[in-house]
Amino acid sequence: MSVFTKMYRGETHFDFVAISKKTLIVSAALVVLSLVMLLVRPLNLSIDFTGGVVVTVENEAGVDIAVVRSSLEGIGQAGARVQLTGDGLILIQTEALDAASQDELVLTAATVAGTDVNAVTIDAVGPTFGAEVTQAAIQALVVFLIVVALFITWRFEWKMAMAALAALAHDLIITGGIFALFGFVVTPATVIAILTILGYSLYDTVVVFDKVNENVELMHDQYTYTEIVNTSMNQVLMRSINTSLTSLIPVGSLLFVGSFALGAHTLREFALALFIGIALGTYSSIFVAAPVLAIWKEREPDWIAERKRVERKRGGNKTVVTAASVPTKVETVPAAPSAPTGASGAAARAPRKRKKRR
Repeated sequence: MSVFTKMYRGETHFDFVAISKKTLIVSAALVVLSLVMLLVRPLNLSIDFTGGVVVTVENEAGVDIAVVRSSLEGIGQAGARVQLTGDGLILIQTEALDAASQDELVLTAATVAGTDVNAVTIDAVGPTFGAEVTQAAIQALVVFLIVVALFITWRFEWKMAMAALAALAHDLIITGGIFALFGFVVTPATVIAILTILGYSLYDTVVVFDKVNENVELMHDQYTYTEIVNTSMNQVLMRSINTSLTSLIPVGSLLFVGSFALGAHTLREFALALFIGIALGTYSSIFVAAPVLAIWKEREPDWIAERKRVERKRGGNKTVVTAASVPTKVETVPAAPSAPTGASGAAARAPRKRKKRR
């Protein structure tokens, strides 16, 4: 039987928790590097957040960035951001300017690019509007995280909520580090995409946690918590991979075909954040959230006692947990024999089946 067939049937027995001892080190290193990158090279925020002026002109003269910067220094705009795109355009971004300074900037851009003034595009956003957009984005993120923590705590338990938030923070920080490293522009569309990928990552994590919760009820008296987590992750592994692929393929088409090949620049930031976030969300649900939960729960007194009890029962022999060894339903207490019919002619009810609890 091939590995893929076993994955589809949930019959693999990869030890994800053991693997995570290495992957968590890699994840922690990437998070630290991303934080350093965000400090050294801050995010390239669009004018929607910072406020300011963006001038776009076709580079008909074929000048380089040094020539553009030299021209801008002559009008007192040495601190302006200058970017040459692959489509032959010059992008100049400055802080908010008055009308006279804007006209001077447009004229300079047209002159250095060797084109007509009327061919220059200018977009201006006030600093107040930019501050409002930034505040709204931060508020949306904070509210999202609070609601997520409350929901998972209510649905499962608070430790699962903390593990899920750790995975979300992992995805968010590394995505920010990638944007800072390559200088990708952060727009309001990027923020929408980030909230979307956090929701996607949460969905994948909740699927794993739901299976863990179900298997704890079925297997708690036979296996350790780590074994239960490994079994659960093997059972939902192919589902996570399929969900990721069906999401990455259309998003990848939107990014590489629609944005880069067909030149739909307005989709680039949105699709890029989605693509990075979906890939990170799949990784974190498998190699961050569930292993962190397993390591944390194994330190609880109840599960320490359970581990010792299981090891004594096995006599030191390790048991490989597969889908076939997982019980399909909770053990029930056998029903008592039916009592004789009473005077009324109605038979007495058999005792209700009850779940066997610890």
